[in-house]
Amino acid sequence: MTERIPATVLTGYLGAGKTTLLNRILTGDRGRRYAVIVNEFGEIGIDGDLIVKADEEFFEMNNGCVCCTVRGDLIRTLHGLLSKGVDFDAILVETSGLADPGPVAQTFFIDHALLARTDLDSITTLVDAKNILAQLTASGVAEEQVAFADQIVLNKTELVAEEVLRAIEGRLRALNPLAPIHRAQRSNVPLDRVLRRGGFDLERIVSLEPDFLDPGLAHDHQHDSEIRSVSLAARVPMDRAKLERWLGELVARRGADILRAKGIIDIAGEERRLVFQAVHMLAEADLQQAWGRDETRRSRLVFIGRNLDGVALQAGLDACTAKA
Repeated sequence: MTERIPATVLTGYLGAGKTTLLNRILTGDRGRRYAVIVNEFGEIGIDGDLIVKADEEFFEMNNGCVCCTVRGDLIRTLHGLLSKGVDFDAILVETSGLADPGPVAQTFFIDHALLARTDLDSITTLVDAKNILAQLTASGVAEEQVAFADQIVLNKTELVAEEVLRAIEGRLRALNPLAPIHRAQRSNVPLDRVLRRGGFDLERIVSLEPDFLDPGLAHDHQHDSEIRSVSLAARVPMDRAKLERWLGELVARRGADILRAKGIIDIAGEERRLVFQAVHMLAEADLQQAWGRDETRRSRLVFIGRNLDGVALQAGLDACTAKA
């Protein structure tokens, strides 16, 4: 079977430093060839002229955000890229600063050809330390970019005081407790911290950081936004049929409001862990790594989205427990 090509999506609000990081990757990750897709908002492309040209295949779409209305263009671009027969090691997608990254992520899962040949490695969101608090207050797009991330680069840290940085990190974690935060200046984050980390692979994250999903009782991370994260937990094994029916109905009914969801679930009578992931209405659950001999078996899920009711979600999970 042909090895799938990893894809990294760089997102973040206007001026966050995405192009600077892209250039650092292209000039600093020697020995690897990248196919680059840059999306700009508006009819005249500028970022394409700012990006270092090397041996990479370069695609620029300047007919609007890479989002629902032009998702087909992204799919066609990716198909065209893969059909060229050019040998490259990874794909980099830099979205417009005004783009919702959710549909970009969905692109890699809704098309069977892309699913077979590409592997979404990471959605990396850059944030501007100087302006992010104001942007989060003013823009739902900025919030969604943070909420979708599996890792966050907190950029331009030299422009604000340490106490402000801590406040920013608290706000970012309230929006997205799943994503590690890397501080940076001029997007100068070590590349081995953001590339080829399997950030979109929940199983890998939990194997590296066992407490990545909050093991505590159900709670909401409250803040002033309609986007919030809700953590659920249960120490009683789940009935798989009930659980999959509940998750399926939940995603079908509330998928538009569920930006991201991840979970590891203890299934009654099963030695392997059920791993669940969702992006909007796209969801998957499969049995993966076996529970460790000395590992405490428990179910943990995190939902990030709009207007989530933590009490109702926990009640839904509790209703899926296996009867003795």
